[in-house]
Amino acid sequence: MMFAVVDCDNCFVSCERVFQPELLGKPVLVLSNNDGCVVARSNEAKALGIKMGVPVFQIKDLCRQYDVQLRSSNYVLYADMSNRVMSILREEVGPGKMEIYSIDEAFLTLDIKMDYHAWGEALVKKIGQWTGMPVSIGIAPTRTLAKAATWFAKHYKGYHKVCVIDDEEKREKALRHLPIDEVWGIGRRLNERCLAAGIETAWDFTQRGATWIRRLFTINGLRTWQELRGCSSLTTVVTGDKQTICTSRSFDHTEHEQGRLEMFISHYAAHCAQKLRAQKSVCQMVTCFIQTNHFRTDLRQRDASITTTLHTPASSTNEVVGAALKAFRACYEEGYEYKRAGVIVSGISTEGAVQQYLFDELTPQQREKLNKLSAVVDTLNRKMGNDTMMLGVQQFPKEEKTGATLCYNNLIRHDHRSKCYTTDIDEIIRVE
Repeated sequence: MMFAVVDCDNCFVSCERVFQPELLGKPVLVLSNNDGCVVARSNEAKALGIKMGVPVFQIKDLCRQYDVQLRSSNYVLYADMSNRVMSILREEVGPGKMEIYSIDEAFLTLDIKMDYHAWGEALVKKIGQWTGMPVSIGIAPTRTLAKAATWFAKHYKGYHKVCVIDDEEKREKALRHLPIDEVWGIGRRLNERCLAAGIETAWDFTQRGATWIRRLFTINGLRTWQELRGCSSLTTVVTGDKQTICTSRSFDHTEHEQGRLEMFISHYAAHCAQKLRAQKSVCQMVTCFIQTNHFRTDLRQRDASITTTLHTPASSTNEVVGAALKAFRACYEEGYEYKRAGVIVSGISTEGAVQQYLFDELTPQQREKLNKLSAVVDTLNRKMGNDTMMLGVQQFPKEEKTGATLCYNNLIRHDHRSKCYTTDIDEIIRVE
């Protein structure tokens, strides 16, 4: 059995370039919500020394000097392009042989002996022709070695986007040239521990004894060691349902008005509820937190959070939003300029394991009605676009000056956002 890792190259940047070919060859940055920090970089931007997560205002002179192209995050576009790539992979290997690891990466199980390099090159070409997305593929007898092969496929043009490690000679050669901090499963702390022990490459790591590895790096480090030595010890890469879900944002400006903050909180809570339903779960605790800007020492500082407990675990938008607003009103205080807020749902269990509270405010029929309503809203939003239908509290009252009704999306800064070419008929690409 062999494993293949298919990884979209610079995923967010590549999604932008599919419909804007003028960006090819130019340094491109994709920014976080409110255009605050760098969340994705093209290879050209990396070559300029721009780091991931750096605030945009710190590199504005560099961007101006080298004509760096900025794009606001467009997650609707990225998710749709990812789904297109994943559907090709699913069709390629068949059901039950693909594990989606992230928005830009998937593991495939190859249980048929074949010319792996030719198969990989054909798949790279197919994905490129059908979606425009560039991908790199690593193939090896274990998942960790396949991840290592992907690193070589990305960084060395001679592999033509496909690297195969299928014998002992190739394994040793790859591990001798793979820096230890590029090994899947070796984080920052473990990397520091490795360097302190004189381990600089993946090959150095595999030459240590199992007992020493287990003592310094626990069972997870031992599994990585076994995988690098060619022994498959990871049964799955999918971690299962989330046990905690958080939705939070920093505002592009400070907020003090309670009504506007309630709109943000309700929107975050609605998104948490939607994620709960997507994994067929319910939550019992809803936490709301609000924070001021700690960098503004000239302002009064406050950091508060309150948790509301639901007697009967729920996932309907109405109940989760109601609990979040209850928590928010308990921790909100006037006289502060708030910069960040969020909602966390926890105490998550499967929706089929809910025990009704004896003194519940809602009858089983009322709760079933709310659940059906949420399901209808989810269906409409999937078909018509996110937030097509929402609760009234997710919209802010009309502005006094313009008379226009604001909603959450109007208040997120995205000065450089591209169009939703594949999901919005009004923004479909036009060819002249």
